[in-house]
Amino acid sequence: SFAYFTIKDRLPQILTRVIDTLHRHKNEFFEEYGEKGVEAEKRAISLLSKLRNELQTDKPVTRLEDELPDATLWNQYLDYQRNLSNGNGEPSWFQSPWLFVECYMYRRIHAALAQSPPIDNFDVFKEGKAQNFFESQEAVIALCTYFQELFKSIKDLDEKQLQEELFKLLQVSLWGNKCDLSFSAGEDSSQKSSPLQSLENLIPYIIVNDMEKLWSLLVNAKKSNTEIRHVRVDIILDNAGFELVSDLVLADFLLLSKLADEVHFHGKSIPWYVSDTTKHDFNWTIKQLQAANHMWMSRCGINWEGNLKKGAWVYCDHMFWTLPYDFSSMAEVAPDLYADLQKSNLLLFKGDLNYRKLTGDKKWEYTVPFSQALNKFHPAPLCSLRTLKSDTQVGLKPGQSEQIQASDPEWMVNGKYGVVQFDAAV
Repeated sequence: SFAYFTIKDRLPQILTRVIDTLHRHKNEFFEEYGEKGVEAEKRAISLLSKLRNELQTDKPVTRLEDELPDATLWNQYLDYQRNLSNGNGEPSWFQSPWLFVECYMYRRIHAALAQSPPIDNFDVFKEGKAQNFFESQEAVIALCTYFQELFKSIKDLDEKQLQEELFKLLQVSLWGNKCDLSFSAGEDSSQKSSPLQSLENLIPYIIVNDMEKLWSLLVNAKKSNTEIRHVRVDIILDNAGFELVSDLVLADFLLLSKLADEVHFHGKSIPWYVSDTTKHDFNWTIKQLQAANHMWMSRCGINWEGNLKKGAWVYCDHMFWTLPYDFSSMAEVAPDLYADLQKSNLLLFKGDLNYRKLTGDKKWEYTVPFSQALNKFHPAPLCSLRTLKSDTQVGLKPGQSEQIQASDPEWMVNGKYGVVQFDAAV
């Protein structure tokens, strides 16, 4: 399966890059922390080399032995996997669900650093995320320029024009999801050209397109909105870099068009899946834009800092997003997060990992309805904006998958196709 090759080939590559990153920073650790820093680097590398060996030789997945706040939940989940194997031996790297072992690897990377103070706060993926941002400069400039021009005329747009602009920015945010470093095992995946020029040509590649449903949900929420009723949209983020900028532009558009009164962003509480957004990445990106020597980039950064200050934007993270559970377990495992999401008018889930967790990462028939695959996860109306990079997909029309397969056998995993897939949660 695609999952097998991911575990066998892509994950060891990612681990090797992590080890190389620590090697390269050895002098920096020495300058900052002296011999302690060098010892910590050796310790982290030794733990990561052990992890790589376990993975490559299909060893059993072992319990976490660190004292981090989520360790108990992880070990409970491992026990659950053990019970599932019906006495067929311990869950191992090649004999366990892909979602579980992939998440487990990133959690062990985090543990290797957490157990190696004083370098325990070092984000081994930070350089790659920053590089993706800087290499996407042209696209970022094009998007910020477009958005600032739109900003000037937004008050004069009629409903049809507003809808067109929303659809454009939803598509930019959707295709921004192609910039995924875990998918390319850390190789360059930046957005080089203007993302707005190619939208028209990419429409046929959106194989589920529920943008109309999103529009009517937001417009109706706005129309029934009294003084008391606040329209809130939540964006469950995926990658830092260009994709994050595209999400921020979409979020600002929702405020300026008055389709939403506040936007909540949900990021990861620890470095995750190479390029996933953490709080540091979120704040760093806005600071980079503010400091840019390009007028419209800088204007975006200043405005977005303002959105955060006045509370129209809220950034939050929660341990649940980096657990191996799929989202149908959220109400039980993280009732506080589930209750928070219930306050939203619309949840936008970015990217492939979120889609896998929404659908339980199962090998569904392609025509199974999205709402069925969500397995009772319905905190609020939700929509997945995702480019396909793994072989899980639901909600297609009969015959649709066969038609795509005939012209593109790799359609499920090459990132060329996307979905804007909505569930009303009623």
